This record gives sequence, structure tokens and C-alpha cells, in this order.
Amino acid sequence: MNWTSIIAIYALFWVLSAFVILPIGVRSYEEMGLEKVPGQADGAPGNFRPGVILLRTTLLSAVLFGLFYANYVYGWIDRHSFDFLIAGPEATAD
Repeated sequence: MNWTSIIAIYALFWVLSAFVILPIGVRSYEEMGLEKVPGQADGAPGNFRPGVILLRTTLLSAVLFGLFYANYVYGWIDRHSFDFLIAGPEATAD
């Protein structure tokens, strides 16, 4: 696998992980009992911590990419693993 492919695939895992991590642990101003600023959205986060989100996202994406790369090297799951999904009627036993 080329280095450019590794970087591109890791970036995809990172962005997907960010969307998974973003809502975890976030509480609104109302849930925290804080005063809202006039014009503020009701669901605006009251405890947004971007550093923690970046760290969690990076760790999750590293684990997921590690599993992806290990599968690429060792071939645990390949395209033939899903042949049962497209098996025709001749593959079924009577």
C-alpha cells in the first residue's frame, strides 16, 4: 500500500470517527443549569472541549485504521467472505 493511500484512508477514518465522537459527553446549557445568552440555540453545548474530542477521535481512528491495515496485510476478510450474499439457487441444498 502506498503512503499516499495510507494517509488518505487514515483521513477518512479520522473524519468518520469525529462524527461518532462529537456527541459523546456533550451537555447543553440547560442540562448543566447555566444561563443562556440571548439568541443562543437551545441545543448549544455548554461543555465543548475540542482538545478532548481531537484526542478521542485520533485514538479511535488509529485503532480502526490499525484493524483495517492488519486485515489488508493478513487478509482476514476478503471479497470472497461475502459470496453467501449473492449465491444463486444452485448453491442451496434441497
